[in-house]
Amino acid sequence: MLGGMTGPASAPYRIGIDLGGTKIEIIALDTTGQERLRRRIPTPRGYDATMEALVGLVRGAEAELGAAATVGIGTPGVISPATGLIKNSNTIALNGKPFDRDIRAALGREVRVENDANCFALSEAVDGAAAGMRTVFGVIIGTGCGGGIVVDQRIVAGRHCIAGEWGHNPLPWPTLEELPGPHCWCGQWGCLETMISGPGLARDCDGPGARDASQIPARSAAGDKAAQAALGRHASRLARGLAQVVNLLDPDAIVLGGGLSNMTHLYDEVPKLMRRGVFSDFVSTPVLRARHGDSSGVRGAAWLWPDSG
Repeated sequence: MLGGMTGPASAPYRIGIDLGGTKIEIIALDTTGQERLRRRIPTPRGYDATMEALVGLVRGAEAELGAAATVGIGTPGVISPATGLIKNSNTIALNGKPFDRDIRAALGREVRVENDANCFALSEAVDGAAAGMRTVFGVIIGTGCGGGIVVDQRIVAGRHCIAGEWGHNPLPWPTLEELPGPHCWCGQWGCLETMISGPGLARDCDGPGARDASQIPARSAAGDKAAQAALGRHASRLARGLAQVVNLLDPDAIVLGGGLSNMTHLYDEVPKLMRRGVFSDFVSTPVLRARHGDSSGVRGAAWLWPDSG
């Protein structure tokens, strides 16, 4: 679980940073969770340039706020417990670097660094759609398929820092037509990510070269039979994947984020479809839409410091 480090008791603000492959976003929350500042810049090329940009954003934010702040950073990928280096980040310049140690040295203070899906789950558990619930599973379904686990408003990272990586498990209870499944970039076949991500939905609907699923819901509503069938298969696959999560974790709530979470039919269909795969006499697990939308990741990075203020 998230470590026991605490921030400066006098810090009146929490800074959160979402460090992505194309943009860096920074916000500042006050002690009540209200947003007081937000900035966004393109992610520079190169490790040193990225570090300089992060330091500049933090210094600039604190100057504008007129006060010091705790700093949390969310980014794709994780810090390997084996090497202490970033792995699996789509901000390629970070991979293989001691990012957490370097940013701490550059800012001259403790900085908390977490996976972006974990930050999303934390945000929704603290003051989002699942506020007040003890065990929360956060799901990001967009270009990829990520997940995070939060218990008692603390991230559960796991021994290898991969807790919640449900997208790289195989599709549960596959039909013969679904086997062996598409080849995944991780090296396996039939991973959930290859089927329930945006590109996976697009390929299933429109063929191997398709990657954009954004128009499929509108096409379905207009009567496109191929789109309707693809959305039906997608909801079934998502429900089977989440049923497996319920069997393992039995969370109090599942919260969806990412581009595909905007498909409103999921919130009616998936809870009903999950029931056949959950090992229980009744299933009441709510599937919720993220309250903070695209801001959940950066807000969750700020909430990596729960004790400031």
